[in-house]
Amino acid sequence: MNNLTIPHAFKITHEQFQQLARANRDTRLERKATGELIVMPPTGSITGNRNLDIEGQLWLWNRQTRLGKAFNSSTGFHLPNGADRSPDAAWVSLERWDALTLEEQEGFAPLCPDFVIELRSASDNLKPLQAKMQEYIDNGSRLGFLIDRKNRRVEIYKPGVEVEVLTSPSRLSGEGVLLGFVLDLTEVWV
Repeated sequence: MNNLTIPHAFKITHEQFQQLARANRDTRLERKATGELIVMPPTGSITGNRNLDIEGQLWLWNRQTRLGKAFNSSTGFHLPNGADRSPDAAWVSLERWDALTLEEQEGFAPLCPDFVIELRSASDNLKPLQAKMQEYIDNGSRLGFLIDRKNRRVEIYKPGVEVEVLTSPSRLSGEGVLLGFVLDLTEVWV
């Protein structure tokens, strides 16, 4: 078994990141806009199960409406600020997705998803996740949910407005971004 040791503040280019990600498909990696490499440990089983439920709900809604493309936590996006990020679940409108070339679609799509979800695992620190959510909004996301199981809260991110914080909501609306989408959180809080 090979161990991956990253020197502090190790920086790489987008192209180097793509090569590293292809060579280490089983390792969850992200890259900040500054080029710093982030290695993310796998989630625990409960978080993985809850994340699959969330991804499944987004997938099913999208399958029925066909308004865009839904993505799971294995998908990387190359954000306008240069960062390479992998939200736990994401959605891109069909219009924006179809504007990409096939080559862009096959790689880390060079855009920020319209909608993103991050599910805080037991080992995640909240501040970096909040910064990541703000980064998505700053790069073009129109709606984002940060689901914090530990504190039973959801932070809702939208451009140009303060973050809205809800305590133990049972449902979240896709608002004007995902028409008709309602995320059922009852299983997430269990």
